[in-house]
Amino acid sequence: MKKKKLVMALTAVMASSMLLVACGNDNSSDGDSKSSDTKQTDTKKADAKTDGTMTDGTYKLQEKNFDDKGWKAFMTITVKDNKITESDYNYKDKDGKLKTDDADYEKNMKAKVGTGPQEYIPALNDSLVSKQSAADVEVVTGATHSSDTFINYSNQLIQAAQRADTATIEINNGADLQDGKYSLEEQNYANNYRVVFNMEVKDGKITTSDYNYVDKDGKLKTDDADYEKNMKAKTGVGPQEYIPTLNKELVSKQNPADVAVVTGATHSSDAFRIYAAQLYNAAQSGNTDMIKVFNKVDSE
Repeated sequence: MKKKKLVMALTAVMASSMLLVACGNDNSSDGDSKSSDTKQTDTKKADAKTDGTMTDGTYKLQEKNFDDKGWKAFMTITVKDNKITESDYNYKDKDGKLKTDDADYEKNMKAKVGTGPQEYIPALNDSLVSKQSAADVEVVTGATHSSDTFINYSNQLIQAAQRADTATIEINNGADLQDGKYSLEEQNYANNYRVVFNMEVKDGKITTSDYNYVDKDGKLKTDDADYEKNMKAKTGVGPQEYIPTLNKELVSKQNPADVAVVTGATHSSDAFRIYAAQLYNAAQSGNTDMIKVFNKVDSE
């Protein structure tokens, strides 16, 4: 789709080490910085809300490693009255120079793909403030990798705001995946279901992906015959088809960004990709703590 809306009204939901040469390979680390001691915080403060609304404050995220072009991303959002009022996403080099100030980078990238950091970075920041949801930020044509990274990082910062957790999130970008079991669970139900997602890494590879939805009685969406029948009648596909497909794709592709959207299940596909990217980041840091997502209770 030209206008790919990464839908996730959950405001909670994907950067991986996705690679797009035209966007400067922003998430690859340099050879000296592939350490794995960084932990993503997913603590919930005592005064945090549990309904998916955000707590006022400033929330920060930064990549740990410079990519092979000498850049690393950082992002800050400001929340006031449960609204994102400012978004500052950019890349800096070892001297602190911003990618938006690099005239040569702008010229070269724009010549190749029709856009450069002076266009796509402000567009992404403005879109988040306008849409108030990482899921609703649209991919900028020519800057797919940076757009996907932005959406994933925005989502993680929104989750932090939902937890009232102002600790800086550090992303061990470019690092190899560490063996272990990684899990994410939504805490609130939407249309009687919430996401549960487990991913296992062995020998540095994703070997198991178990993404599904569960209701209050513990019943899986893939076992809900009525849901399957109704959704399939409307869109041509149901959870018995699209959920196994998404799980198999992640194990096959080994990169959330390469998982194709299942026709007829766009929202669930996008949710899967974004959550998979967040689990991918956790695996890069070796953080096996379960990620609790205090998602908004919105319709799917």
